Amino acid sequence: MRKLSGFTLVELLVVIAIIGALIALLLPAVQNAREAARRTQCLYNLKQTGVAVQNHHAARNQLPSAAMSKSYPKDERHPHSFYRWSALAQLLPYMEQETLHNLLDLSLPLYMPGAGYPISAPNKAGIAQLLPVFLCPSDLGAPVKEHMGPTNYAVCSGSGSGGGTPFETDGVFYVNSATTFGDIVDGSSNTIGLSECLLGEDTVRDSSGAFSSATPERSYKFILGFGGAPDLTDFKCNGSMSYNSSAGNGNDPRGFAWSSGEYRSAAYNHYYPPNAKQFDCITSVTVDPTPPPAQPILYSAYGWRAARSSHPGGVSGAMMDGSTRFFNESIDPVAWQALSTRGSAEVAAE
Repeated sequence: MRKLSGFTLVELLVVIAIIGALIALLLPAVQNAREAARRTQCLYNLKQTGVAVQNHHAARNQLPSAAMSKSYPKDERHPHSFYRWSALAQLLPYMEQETLHNLLDLSLPLYMPGAGYPISAPNKAGIAQLLPVFLCPSDLGAPVKEHMGPTNYAVCSGSGSGGGTPFETDGVFYVNSATTFGDIVDGSSNTIGLSECLLGEDTVRDSSGAFSSATPERSYKFILGFGGAPDLTDFKCNGSMSYNSSAGNGNDPRGFAWSSGEYRSAAYNHYYPPNAKQFDCITSVTVDPTPPPAQPILYSAYGWRAARSSHPGGVSGAMMDGSTRFFNESIDPVAWQALSTRGSAEVAAE
């Protein structure tokens, strides 16, 4: 009688072990390949936005401002800072987003007069749009605040000097800026224009106002300012009790609106290094020192917001000459700040 051949149990277990080992070796390679593709797409998104910056300058002989701030003719007491339209909103016609731009009325404040400062009716549909070109494929890719399209990308306002002021900064983009390429005396290839920031999450706090569950990657500290001067210092930002509880809308997640040019959304600076270990730190002017009807800085956000990403080892960025680069998170802090300024005569090296 012929004996049937077959696998023994030991042989079967050996084969299974070999297959498991091969899968264990293959999965990281697949994941790395996918992340490399996502990083390439992220750089491409920044490239598109950087080209739009160039096109804006060619059409208007100036670069877009980080945010708008001006008087609303129908209500002279309305805070100027509530116009707040971002550079990204201003760039829409120059990046094949004319249809969306036509949905927006930038002559109106982003936040209108009224209880809770609502979004104007003509702009609600437009600012809710989720634009893939403003989203890094390695991040969440979804809205983090209801009725607002998010953004991973932000324009650079400079080094974060002046207590994180958004006004007349040493970078290319700031509130009501109208800089030109001629103002970038450090050279457009030595000056960063945009980088990426992780989308945030709601900040959960305990009864004392301290974070009960938060990480620097997804949350930020909101310092309650008093009087006309913003109250932002290293001491308070690094302290254990430097959190505001619920006042001052400190719970709006980071990157919640591509339409908003404040530091929590479409602007950032280089006060902290890429993927900083400390929390971003934001404050707001709560009492304008200038008497009504002139309100040039009321509710303006000051802040130190780092470039952050889910890419291993660093962040993507776009230079003012339109090129894109990946910056290692271990970059020298002095070089990182040098990259952010437009006219400090540094030659930044990675």
